[in-house]
Amino acid sequence: MKSKYFNINEKGHSVRCKLYFNDMRAIKRVVICLHGFTGHMDNKAVERFADYVLKKNKDVAILIYNAPCHGDDVKKKLSLEDCDAYITLVTDYAKKQFKTDELYVYANSFGGYQALKYLSEHKCPFRKTALRCPAVNMFTVMDSLLIPEDRAVLEKNKPCSVGFDRKVTITKQFLEELEAAEISFRDYSALADDIIILQGTKDDIVSYDFVKAFAEKNSITFIPVENADHRFVDPHTMDVAIKAVAEFFDFAT
Repeated sequence: MKSKYFNINEKGHSVRCKLYFNDMRAIKRVVICLHGFTGHMDNKAVERFADYVLKKNKDVAILIYNAPCHGDDVKKKLSLEDCDAYITLVTDYAKKQFKTDELYVYANSFGGYQALKYLSEHKCPFRKTALRCPAVNMFTVMDSLLIPEDRAVLEKNKPCSVGFDRKVTITKQFLEELEAAEISFRDYSALADDIIILQGTKDDIVSYDFVKAFAEKNSITFIPVENADHRFVDPHTMDVAIKAVAEFFDFAT
C-alpha cells in the first residue's frame, strides 16, 4: 500500500488530502472518508481500513481530507458552507482525476453528519454510504461539549476552542448553523438501500438509541457493534466495522 499527500486548490479553497492506493493507473473505485470532529487526515482508523481493503482490491483508492479548520487546514472559521464545498471539491476531483463515477463514502461522527446533510441537499454522487457513529444530532452533541466558560465566551460573540484530545475553534454562528441545519428530521428513505449505519453499543458521545431510531425511521440498515465506544478503540470492534463496510461496498474481503 502506498500513500501520498496533495492539495486541491480551487474556488478559493485549499483542501489538504491524503490518498491510499496500490497503482495510480489501476484506480477505478474511490472511497472518500470524512473524519470526526477534531480529527484529521492522518487518521489511524482510515489507515487500518485502507490496509484491509487494498490488500485484495487493486483498483480501489481511499481518499481522506482535512475538514475545514481541522488538522493543517488553513480556514480560520468553521462553517457548514465550507464543509459542503470541500465534499464537492473532493468528489469532483476524484471523478475527474480517476475518470470514474464509482465513488463511495465512509464517514464517522461529525463526518457522518456532513455526509447526511450533503446527501439531503445535493444530487447523490456516491454509490454507497457507510456511516460509523454518525452525529445525526450534531447540534446536541456539540452543545454537550460546552462547559459554562465556553458558553460565556460564545455569548459575547467570541470564538472558543472545544473538543477532545485536540481542539477546534467554533463560534456562536457555527452553533446557530448546526441548530438550523438539523438533519434528524429529514427523510432519507429514498436513499436507504444504499446506506448503512454502524453504531457502538457503548457510544458515550452520540446516543445509540437516537441513531437507532433515526435508522429505523428511514429504513436504513442498522448494525449494532457490541461493546464499541464512539471511537471504536478496541481493535476487534474496529475490525468488525471495517469488514462490514468493505462487504457493503462489494469489495473483495
